[in-house]
Amino acid sequence: MQIHTTAEPELAWQEQALCAQTGSEFFFPEPGSSVREAKYICRLCEMRPACLEYALTHDERFGVWGGLSEKERLQLRRT
Repeated sequence: MQIHTTAEPELAWQEQALCAQTGSEFFFPEPGSSVREAKYICRLCEMRPACLEYALTHDERFGVWGGLSEKERLQLRRT
């Protein structure tokens, strides 16, 4: 078993994130599709806080990050 290490330390959390072991289709669904599965996986993931922080810091506009959809992250930024 080969362990892949991320070049950037700020992205090290991605290696342990459950989404890395799942398909990206859950986290980047077609417009209008449900994000329920992605949010469920996020709730189980220990890397969720780091993921959300990354998404907010880097203004990720698409997909589910840290358990929040695009709209939810936008609302969080506005508050």
